This record gives sequence, C-alpha cells and structure tokens, in this order.
Amino acid sequence: MGTAATVDPKTASWNYQFLFASIKIAVLLGLVAALYLPVISDLAFEWWTVDASSYGMLVPPIVLYIAYQQRHLTFSIPARSDLRGLWLLSLACFLYLLGRLAAEFFLTRISFVVLLAGLAWTFWGFARFKTLVFSFVLLATMVPLPAIVYNMAAAPLQLFASKLAADLSQILGVSIYREGNIIYLANTALGVAEACSGLNSLASLVVAALLLGFVEDASILGRVLLFVLSLPLAIAVNVVRVTGTAVLADYRPEFAMGFYHTFSGWIVFVLGFGMLWLLAKLLFRWTRTTP
Repeated sequence: MGTAATVDPKTASWNYQFLFASIKIAVLLGLVAALYLPVISDLAFEWWTVDASSYGMLVPPIVLYIAYQQRHLTFSIPARSDLRGLWLLSLACFLYLLGRLAAEFFLTRISFVVLLAGLAWTFWGFARFKTLVFSFVLLATMVPLPAIVYNMAAAPLQLFASKLAADLSQILGVSIYREGNIIYLANTALGVAEACSGLNSLASLVVAALLLGFVEDASILGRVLLFVLSLPLAIAVNVVRVTGTAVLADYRPEFAMGFYHTFSGWIVFVLGFGMLWLLAKLLFRWTRTTP
C-alpha cells in the first residue's frame, strides 16, 4: 500500500499567505488601472500633441532610472506597513474626486502621483518612502500646469517679454514700436504669442534644476536656491530669444519665421541650460562651504 504524502503546515501556511497577498495586489492594481488608465492616456496624448507639455514624456523614464539606481538603498530597509500612509491615499482620492467634479485635469493627474506615494508609504513604511521622495517630486513635474494658472501667467509674461525685448532692441539701434504684445519693425511685425511667454522653457528648466541638484548630490539649500533661480532665468532666456528675433527680423524678416524661428528656440534653450549648469556649480560650491 502506498503512503499518503504529508504537507508541511509551515509550507501550506506560506503558500496560503502568498496566494492571498497576490490576490490583494491584483485587486488593488485592477482598481488603480480602472480609475487612472483614462487619465494617463489623456496625459500621454497631451505630451504627444502639445509642444509645451512634450517634456513630460521624458520624466517617467528618468524617474524609473533614478529609482532603479537607488534600489539597493531602498531595499536595504525592511518593509513595514504604516497606516499613516493612508493620509496620502485619502488625499489622492479627494483630489481625484474634486478633479472629476470640477473637470480639472490637473487635479486628477496629480492625484495619481500622490496615490503612488501613498501606496509606497502604506505598504513599505516611512523609512523606505523617504528614499523615494525625490522620485515622486520629480514625477509630479510631468503634469502640466493647470489651465487657469497657465492662462493667468502667460499674458503678463507676454507683455513683459515684448516690452523688455523692445527696449533692448532700441538700445541695439533697431527702429521699433510696441503695442501690447505686438512689436512693429520697419519691414514686418512680430507677435509675442503664448508659446513665447517663457512658460515652455520654464517647465523644462525647473525639471533640469531638480535633476542637477540630484546628480550633484547638493544640499537642500542649494537645491532650493537653484529651483527658485531657474524661474527668472527661464524668463530672461526667453527675453533674449525675443530680442534676438527682433534684431534679426529687422535685418531679414524671414529669420523670424519657419525653421529659423524654431532653431533659435533650441539654441536659446541650450544657452539657458548652460547658464543653469554654471549657476548650479556656483551655488552648490557655495552652499557646501556655508556653515
């Protein structure tokens, strides 16, 4: 007669716990996917179709790479569930519901980042969560500014850029007249549109400032100062672009249109990033030696 196989009670208990945990994870991922797939799809479509938001496509891969590079630090800390993370999960749910009710895309999109942070805190504990704080902050930059904030900031920046560019062009000897955001030259007229307000380069330079602070392992003071200074730097770089366009258009009007206009935007952005890098070097060296 054959002998009946015996099952180790510890093995059976472990298998049951693993199966139960797998079911809970599958249900949780299913709920998150059901809620946020339309939100993420709409966000990705905006990245692809709106030039001002196209930088967002680069943010998630960079965040994943940073989290992967820090995996040894993260997983060296034991995972301990922490119910305090439910506060972040509750905030994420509130932002999602508020965004749906108010038809505000920014709130529903940013709630996804808050939800991921809350899940990490709740299931992994605060100690592990702290190692991923920068990744979540950087991930939040993939969400474009709310439409109401963008519209409120674009108009004043358009007027500021056009006024300063007109003044600088006159100093450089260009005959120019400005009316609102329209710059009139001898042979043509230039309109400083929303795309030339500086908000596009502002978002990109803010992301670059955060990355430079992380790569250089700068102090908190240095990172905050670079983040703050990246805002006026982006505006200044945009004024340089508008001024240069006006000066070149006075010489040859075709330089203000088509390929030349797009190429000048890239050149000025590279210049802005170079200035940000030099500023970061100076700031980080100063903050490391400041008691």
